Amino acid sequence: MRHRVGLAVVGALVAALTAGCVPAQKVDEEPSPTESGSSIRWSRCTAEAIKLNPSVAENFVADCGTVSVPQDWKTATNGKPADGKTFEIAMMRLRAKDQKDRIGSILINPGGPGGSGYEFGAYLAPQLTGLTPQFDIIGFDPRGVGKSNPVECISNEDLDASFGYVPDPVTNPAFEGLVSINRRIGEDCGAKYGESLSLFSTEQAAQDIDAIRAALGEEKLNYLGFSYGTLLGAVYAQLFPTKIRAMVLDGAVDPTVTAAEGSEGQAMGFERALNNFSTWCKANASSCKLGADPRKTIENAIAQAQVRPATGEGGRKATAGWVFYSVVSSLYSEEAWPYLARAMEDLAKGDPRVTFLLADSYAERDENGEYSNLFDANNAVNCADSDYPTQEQIRDLQSQWRTKYPLFGAPLATGMLTCSLWPAKKDPYPTGKAEGAPPIVVIGTKGDPATPYESTPKLANMLGVGTVVTWEGEGHTAYPNTTCIRTAVDDYFIDLTVPAKDLTCPAK
Repeated sequence: MRHRVGLAVVGALVAALTAGCVPAQKVDEEPSPTESGSSIRWSRCTAEAIKLNPSVAENFVADCGTVSVPQDWKTATNGKPADGKTFEIAMMRLRAKDQKDRIGSILINPGGPGGSGYEFGAYLAPQLTGLTPQFDIIGFDPRGVGKSNPVECISNEDLDASFGYVPDPVTNPAFEGLVSINRRIGEDCGAKYGESLSLFSTEQAAQDIDAIRAALGEEKLNYLGFSYGTLLGAVYAQLFPTKIRAMVLDGAVDPTVTAAEGSEGQAMGFERALNNFSTWCKANASSCKLGADPRKTIENAIAQAQVRPATGEGGRKATAGWVFYSVVSSLYSEEAWPYLARAMEDLAKGDPRVTFLLADSYAERDENGEYSNLFDANNAVNCADSDYPTQEQIRDLQSQWRTKYPLFGAPLATGMLTCSLWPAKKDPYPTGKAEGAPPIVVIGTKGDPATPYESTPKLANMLGVGTVVTWEGEGHTAYPNTTCIRTAVDDYFIDLTVPAKDLTCPAK
């Protein structure tokens, strides 16, 4: 499916299932310090960070600021836009109260494209206990995302229709119905943004990262990118190889594949993850009561929802699309597998609440049916970055992949329709070596559904300076899940100690 980092999905899901009240925090919002060499005007925003993640209150202060960048770097001169038009890139900096011997900042990106790094920083920083004594953690919203001039052109109704649609429209009328939704999405976004849609490409965003580095007053960049964030980091490494101090790319995207090859890779990855879930389910029958063939139980649930969907609160129907995306969501992290089991058990009883919680956490849809701009931005970036198959080619791939990847093949094929019908010009990113860059750590997870492990050595080889670290675990991305992975990454950022060649970390 779309590249997403799984940590935030699971965190939101657990919070929803264990809903309780968070006591109000009294926060002293004293003025932010002026940093030597920085041109950013920071304002204290600890209270906002605590709303995003209450554990921030234990040891952090947060500051927020923006960096102004040209809308079009290709026509800019010395960082100045030729037409005077700019985007404002929003950032949140998390700094430990007990920080000492500061080394610098680590810029993070959670993936997507479309994921909010501004919010993700507040979630991630308290987990990085090995790094925060010496590093600031800076999350930022890339152009078009969240607080950084967000792309907003897809209606809640069209997103509902898209997510809820039958995952594999077999008949021609059903397929044309999905085409119609995606054509409307493209037309609406084209009408609102016109030619400027191409400005949300990955290469433009990589240029923004260097503007952030310069504005921070830091000679070299420290960067931690997850999922799509590995592509963004890889493009930066090609454009600015000598500006890197340390870079970790976790959940590798292979930039050299076509859009169709990337989608097929995800189909393979999700099939593998579902099989792994099924194996786990059979071995844990006390917490996963899906029968002798859990995979078949899930397939039957999706088929049943296509003809008789369960009805949730307010009359909302748990159609086949919503059941399908609840499965997708849960495969991003092994921690979510018990919730998938519960969702399927409850759905069989006519209760779709957990199904909706899983699917909505993936879609970033709130209880009022309002969406974040995740998928507006996701489409704007993906469709600007790459060429996509035609509608006719997608129809052929749908049939082929249905045979090769029974549950996920057809949906991954039809998922390319949006960009196939997208009106914007393309702005493809480079796919070469990062000559002059230091060693870059590239991490892959054996059970990763969204960025399959096979992409890990390919990204490392493309860059020419990549060092592969393997995690034998499940789910999407690895850091900071185990001591082995955490130690390798922390030592690299702190001391620039490159992990041992072909380091492999056990699942637990």
